[in-house]
Amino acid sequence: MVIDPTARRTDGESVRIARDVLSAGAGEVKVCVLEGPHALTRVLARRNGRRVVIVGDDGALLRAVRLLHRTGELGTSPLAMVPVGPGPSVAVARALGVPTDAVAASRAVLTGTDRRLDMLTDDAGGVVLGPLGIPAPRSRSSGATGLWWRTVHRPRQRLRVEADGRVLADVDRPVAGVSVRAANGLAEVVVRPSPAGAELSARATSVTVSGPAFSYRADALDQGPTRARTWTVRPGALRLTVPAGGPA
Repeated sequence: MVIDPTARRTDGESVRIARDVLSAGAGEVKVCVLEGPHALTRVLARRNGRRVVIVGDDGALLRAVRLLHRTGELGTSPLAMVPVGPGPSVAVARALGVPTDAVAASRAVLTGTDRRLDMLTDDAGGVVLGPLGIPAPRSRSSGATGLWWRTVHRPRQRLRVEADGRVLADVDRPVAGVSVRAANGLAEVVVRPSPAGAELSARATSVTVSGPAFSYRADALDQGPTRARTWTVRPGALRLTVPAGGPA
């Protein structure tokens, strides 16, 4: 059980509930309260085959996923999570099927099932569990993880968008937005033209976006600016414990 320090500060009661439920239901539970920037790296390296339960927000989950992916252990290390934090900070966990109530999430850790989830990785060492959108919105939304860029006005972007080498858009024709997400073993990319017109979509193993400096929103975090980024789908790379009987 890995407790992120932010969780203790924001909602100590939920942390206590998670600790009590897991200790009562699983018997011996090793509790690790993270201290310092490298604590998670050390905890994951010493887990000795134990299931890791992240108690914290989406950022805590993403840090664990990123570290395990970097060491090549993500597919063999099932993760569980008890989300702790305000609604927008646990929106990714909710979208992945993890209950955001501390009691329900803790019980799911004990009685749930491992679900294989697709994700995206990028050429800068990042991981993306939900959809990403270009450009990043000027103001934060409510934390929804859908194609949020469709409903917010944004400046036109001059971008080259390639899906497995196929050019969907180029810098000579500005676009209003681009969305990418991993689903059913492939990356789904949608390009919204500007001015308004028919959307272009494709499914591919990798998506490359390049052009003048652009920013993007991934898993409720703003990234960039960058001039080029390639995202590659990793089918079934994440094993996450969710309530039994949930989506396969």
